[in-house]
Amino acid sequence: MNEKNLSGSSRLEIIAFTIASCEIAQAAGASRIELCDNPADGGTTPSYGFIKAAREVLDIDLYAMIRPRGGDFLYSEAEFEIAKTDVEICKELGCDGVVIGLLNRDGSIDKERTRKLVELAFPLGVTFHRAFDRTRKPLEALEDVIETGCERILTSGQAPGCLAGAALIAKLRQHADGRIAIMPGSGLNSSNIIDVARATGATEFHASARTFASSGMDFVQEALAEDSRSVTVDGSEVKKMSNLLNRYQPQ
Repeated sequence: MNEKNLSGSSRLEIIAFTIASCEIAQAAGASRIELCDNPADGGTTPSYGFIKAAREVLDIDLYAMIRPRGGDFLYSEAEFEIAKTDVEICKELGCDGVVIGLLNRDGSIDKERTRKLVELAFPLGVTFHRAFDRTRKPLEALEDVIETGCERILTSGQAPGCLAGAALIAKLRQHADGRIAIMPGSGLNSSNIIDVARATGATEFHASARTFASSGMDFVQEALAEDSRSVTVDGSEVKKMSNLLNRYQPQ
């Protein structure tokens, strides 16, 4: 992998929880979509119908989350079998990649089953998601993920937000030495994306640009009005981040 930081080469990945979000993010300049269901759980595997519909409306890269449930990243054998089936479905539906993350009880990378999913996904790309931020030894975990064949790691630098974790992200990039991409994510927005770029040297970035869409219902039960909203993407925020990255000149 060649992860040279060239002007104009930065890529912006946006999380999409709805088909409308996919269209908004693409129109606003996103380079790639991470397709998820269940925002309250931090993202789980999208349905067959959702993946199919997203592939039909997207010209940019489409990566689907492979996560059978919310919670931790220690999976049973039954859950692992579900993940394998979902990877196969993503290949059938024309995804460009999948997003995975599996850990052992001791906080290390589950290399064996991660490698199996990477091999099953081929020739799709594979991102190892923020399960990485729950590992006990990040530099050891970095080497383990590289061994499995993943193409990138999404991380906040084991901090609540990637700006706070920028020092570790930069260290991970230095140790990776181009063998894998390190993509900052969590808390990323137009007010800090260039600060994160400068502090980490990263060329790929992950953001939600999350906002809420009001219900289109004519009648909404007032006491439950907030529950009627859906998570969507703020197109103006995506456009701001995309434009900032396009103008950014690495030092």
